[in-house]
Amino acid sequence: MKLMIASRRVLGLGLLASIQIASPGFAQGTPAPAPIAPAAPAEQVPGSKAEVRLTFAPLVRKTAPAVVNVYAARRVPVRSPFAGDPFFEQFFGRGENRVRRESSLGSGVIVDSSGLVVTNQHVIADADEVRVALADGREFDAQILLKDEQADLAVLKIESDEAFPSVVIADSDTAEIGDLVLAIGNPFGIGQTVTNGIVSALARTHVGVNDVGYFIQTDAAINPGNSGGALIDMRGELVGVNTAIFSRSGGSNGIGFAIPANMVRAFAAAAKEGRAFERPYIGASFVPVTADIAEALGLERPTGALVQAVRSDTPADAAGLREGDVILSMNGFPVENPDTLGYRLATAGLGGEADLEVLASGGKREDVRIALASAPEKPARDERTLDGETPFAGATIANLSPRLAGELDMAQTATGVVVTGVVRNSPAARLGLRPKDIIVSLNGQDLASTQELEDDAASSRRGWRIEVDRAGQRLVQSVR
Repeated sequence: MKLMIASRRVLGLGLLASIQIASPGFAQGTPAPAPIAPAAPAEQVPGSKAEVRLTFAPLVRKTAPAVVNVYAARRVPVRSPFAGDPFFEQFFGRGENRVRRESSLGSGVIVDSSGLVVTNQHVIADADEVRVALADGREFDAQILLKDEQADLAVLKIESDEAFPSVVIADSDTAEIGDLVLAIGNPFGIGQTVTNGIVSALARTHVGVNDVGYFIQTDAAINPGNSGGALIDMRGELVGVNTAIFSRSGGSNGIGFAIPANMVRAFAAAAKEGRAFERPYIGASFVPVTADIAEALGLERPTGALVQAVRSDTPADAAGLREGDVILSMNGFPVENPDTLGYRLATAGLGGEADLEVLASGGKREDVRIALASAPEKPARDERTLDGETPFAGATIANLSPRLAGELDMAQTATGVVVTGVVRNSPAARLGLRPKDIIVSLNGQDLASTQELEDDAASSRRGWRIEVDRAGQRLVQSVR
């Protein structure tokens, strides 16, 4: 890692002139003496410390104490390779009580003086113990208040009553391409490190980092261990949380991604209020606008979120959205694609309303106001794990509701019986079932509930004909 600081410079200002001096001692017409050689350019003394040394040091001193190291550990049961062998068990034992301790290291940033720390979810995923180390070397136990795999964010609470240094969360919508930023974190576990760069791009989507898909891109060096660290603007405010790099070698290649501060603010607010982080439910599914669709609709370029389907009795239905409409903006911010719309909805929060600019299927632009409601859990999920002599044994299934669809990052309009988990090496795994598969029918009978699937599977003994919806693709399989 390298610490990039603007070089020192001294500004000088010189005056170059040719001067002739006339002396009264010379008569008119007498040749004038040779011109005096000009003096060397004068150097101007710098007028301030800022002119003597350009540095990020004051900014680092202000913000670095709020950036912490996050240590996460979990205990993983280890099965002895000799388990089940009577001969080896005599000497080595069954090994059933052995555990292996796995640990991970990342960064975090304190956003509230009470000790609220924001980091990435993947830093503390499945952790049994979490500790936070401050820049001054002190360490504290921390409690996980909230985590969300889709957003790849987590909030920790330092177990102490003292006031901690914190950073202000910026309005990331004011960030511009070319803004100077600092990335502060703990790369490779070597200790707190500061790198600088610029905002390379905004609203980056489809980078395969997490399900939110909306990032600030920066060329500030970000490496493994920087995850959860702070991206700081020149006001000393948090403009983003560093989360990933684009690299084939594992090291920084100048393409890093940070979760925007507005998403961090909404997530931290939910944790501080002791509630889950919920995304507003509007009851519609969307697809990107392609070049062909844009041309057909009279758009200058492919932009917006095209309404693919609208569920009845939902906010989208009440607002008058229809299949074929295109959402162009939300609350004055342009909507480039469905990922952008999802980000805007997530940062808007629950309650209240949002203003949408919509290109209706007839070609007319309209302003639409839509309610930002919580996703309902109807029908009840009734989650159950199947067993017995059926191909579904080992699969955990649930009734798909808008709330569960949101948790699984599935289309809000999806319905049916969904697979939420599959036990490894189980009949369901050998059948090829995967989480998020929707089991549509069994032996030609449409399924409406988990109870129905369990009953039908238990009653069939001759064979099964199973139809599955996997991400919109219908798969049919027969099992004897």
